Amino acid sequence: MNEGYPENNLVLPAEWEPQWGVQLTWPHEDSDWKPYLKEITATYIEMARAITRYEMLLVVAPDVELVRQQLAEAEIDLQKVVFHQCPTNDTWARDHGFITCGVRSEECGVRLLDFQFNGWGKKFEAEKDNAINKSLYPTLFSLLPPPSSLLEYENHLDFVLEGGSIESDGKGTIFTTTDCLLAPNRNQPLTQQEIEEELKRRLHAERVLWIDYGHLEGDDTDGHIDTLVRIAPDDTLLYIGCDDETDPHYEDLKKMEQQLTTFRTIEDKSYRLFKLPMPNPIYEGGERREERGERLPATYANFLVINGAVLVPIYQQPEKDKEAIRIIQEAFPDREMIPIDSRTIIRQHGSIHCCTMQFPLLPRKEEGRRRKEK
Repeated sequence: MNEGYPENNLVLPAEWEPQWGVQLTWPHEDSDWKPYLKEITATYIEMARAITRYEMLLVVAPDVELVRQQLAEAEIDLQKVVFHQCPTNDTWARDHGFITCGVRSEECGVRLLDFQFNGWGKKFEAEKDNAINKSLYPTLFSLLPPPSSLLEYENHLDFVLEGGSIESDGKGTIFTTTDCLLAPNRNQPLTQQEIEEELKRRLHAERVLWIDYGHLEGDDTDGHIDTLVRIAPDDTLLYIGCDDETDPHYEDLKKMEQQLTTFRTIEDKSYRLFKLPMPNPIYEGGERREERGERLPATYANFLVINGAVLVPIYQQPEKDKEAIRIIQEAFPDREMIPIDSRTIIRQHGSIHCCTMQFPLLPRKEEGRRRKEK
């Protein structure tokens, strides 16, 4: 099954490593975005503009000609955009997209890992989204930059795993949350220890660090780590903090913060901890108490790292937006900070990182291509 790969060199790269491009699965009128399709399309165009300044953009959509026209009218460089047409339920590429492992050496290959996406524990319809990767693989095979000695599709559809539920430091450590991976309708009846062994085996990791606290109101993913804690270079953890004792998040996020202080790197050192502010509450119905509705899961942790830049979610809260950008800039000093207004995205309970999935660019040696499916 693994012929041609030196297993001990396989790695799940960190997000800040070089990338080929980023996938956006485009919103459409048959998705939950229909009531504010114009607003979310404008946000996606803004993300597309930022991404194509630095790397390739892969657009997955049921109607690629419509998206092509939208991007052309916005004067996006279409030479930096690849289109793939297929049916989709929704737009959360982070969770239905490929998780990509590769070999960081001259004998490099890329493995596109296709895990099962079941609508965050069977909460939402996901049959079309779960089929995107199989449809997409031939397109990716023709597009990922040569020379590609090995590019493999690897079927992991017997295991439920969403990209937003894991973080990798690129050195063999996977971070995740117990709330999500042990939630109902994921991988029962596997125990935590059995799930950990599956993560290490499938993602070629040496260890898993489990976060036992932290949850955002309005989050329907059961506590994805990319809304709470993110990994950055130099053994840095950026995490959401809360200093308002009246906020319902206060106690749990304090416990999460305390747990993070106990974590040790693979070299047995403490992590650098950067606390991000908690956005002021944003409600589905607006700020008037009688119209508020549910609280939405606004978070500054849901940023996207690309080549040369970081796309940072902002919420038109000038002081907190500015502070979050400053802290993320400190963690990524060599990258441009690009703020993206994410108030429309969170109406469907996600943010920038949830909408995107990166494809790493790993070193390869010239020896032709071999296409192999399992």
